[in-house]
Amino acid sequence: MIKIKEVIVVEGICDEIAVKRGVDAEVIYVSGFGISKKTMNLIKNAQERCGVILLMDSDSAGDRIRKKIADNIKGVKHAYIARDKSTKNGDIGVENAKPEDIISALENAKCELNYKRNEFTEKDLFDNKLVGNKNSLKRREILGDILGIGISNGKKFLSRLNSFNISREMFRSSLEKLEEIINDKY
Repeated sequence: MIKIKEVIVVEGICDEIAVKRGVDAEVIYVSGFGISKKTMNLIKNAQERCGVILLMDSDSAGDRIRKKIADNIKGVKHAYIARDKSTKNGDIGVENAKPEDIISALENAKCELNYKRNEFTEKDLFDNKLVGNKNSLKRREILGDILGIGISNGKKFLSRLNSFNISREMFRSSLEKLEEIINDKY
């Protein structure tokens, strides 16, 4: 079993159980959006001690929890599981993911930078049909999975490209994989 150095923060106890099926790690669950001051301090101490990886559900509630923690605790890493890999009977959640998908998300965890980077622009998104195209949402979903930055609207996708230190080369090679997937599936 893979041992993870960082503490993994998830939404609920079922998510913790799912994570522990795939990796050996300390896990903190926040019990949803109403994160207590005590839990926030626990996460802050974990970040200072050994680092933190946020692994939230791929939905709007998960994004809000992720943002609340990242706004309060700088330098956390972000792990994302593709929506189609974490959905079961219409329910989206880490608890529905297979151990190998959890491991992959943790291996691809991106550290958020503390400074504003402008490597990518709206033109990059438009030129690569990630916005302004009828298939833009699907393309962002697939590319977000490849890059390990999750699914989001165009504005948030651009922010993640810049904030999670994605290089031009990583972006280009991921776009090539995206085109292969689209050509194979669609």
